[in-house]
Amino acid sequence: MMHKFGKTLAALALLAASAAQSQVQAQEVVRLGNIKLAHFGAISYIKEIAPRCGIKVEEKTFAKGLDVMQAIIAGELDVGATASEAAISGRAGGAPILVVAGFATGGARLVAQPGQNITSVAHLKGKRVGVTRGAIQEVLLMAELQKHKLSSGTEPGKDVQLVFLSYADLNAAMIGKQIDAMMQSEPQASQAINKAFGVEVLKPYDTPIGSPVRTMVMTEQFYNTRRPLAEKFMRCFVQATKAFIDDKALASKYVRETIFKGQISVDDFEDAIGNAPYSYDITAEHIQVTTDTMAKTGVGRMRQPPVARDWVRTDLLAAAKKSLNVN
Repeated sequence: MMHKFGKTLAALALLAASAAQSQVQAQEVVRLGNIKLAHFGAISYIKEIAPRCGIKVEEKTFAKGLDVMQAIIAGELDVGATASEAAISGRAGGAPILVVAGFATGGARLVAQPGQNITSVAHLKGKRVGVTRGAIQEVLLMAELQKHKLSSGTEPGKDVQLVFLSYADLNAAMIGKQIDAMMQSEPQASQAINKAFGVEVLKPYDTPIGSPVRTMVMTEQFYNTRRPLAEKFMRCFVQATKAFIDDKALASKYVRETIFKGQISVDDFEDAIGNAPYSYDITAEHIQVTTDTMAKTGVGRMRQPPVARDWVRTDLLAAAKKSLNVN
């Protein structure tokens, strides 16, 4: 009797394991490109709650938005999180993408060396200013310099000498006093201020762009041919973002410990998100103004700037927010 009971248990266990394996195999996979920045944290959190949404999310992390665009062009991603300028440059360069949501606003500061007496953009004349090439911070810096009628370039002789570095290397250059100021992202800008090797000059939101909105993009193929999966993913995005907006302790812990492995403090995170709050929405008008500013300042060197109304699609976002009762 015991022998028969044991065989039955073994058969049930095998059946359960087989069913679980079938469920995993049936789980639909979304390939997501992301960037290691504080205000990109809710995007990363999507993969943690994805099983609850009935999907699996495979996240790849890139150094900057243009790298996300290259991966999309190579067919490696279904969805990507970038700043708007990378999405715009990507679309102009033939990337088959659509803007489907915004996920954070702001995220930039002009930070100067302490003791340099740089208190406005006008004071950047004759200075070396660091920025990450192809980032929204470059667009904002160029717009500010143009507004103040300051010329710029990488070679000496311009009003402002530009030094192009990655986000992490900008902070190192500030510490080493290799640059006089930087237009930096978050949380690196807040970290520079909190560690006293930088002082804030301004948050560059007084250009036509205003406070820049970070963009979530989908490939046209994913949006058009895998609609049910795209809808599930968008609902998962809204849930992840709402969780971070509603539970600041969760957002702080996840970004500091899981993404940055303890490299940023609670103050760094809070200051960063104070300047780059999580959000959901984006408009074609905002993308168009950003595109026009890029064309005017020469950032991205687009031969044919894309028209925003042709590739901004917020219907999936609107449906997801409605289904989840999110304003």
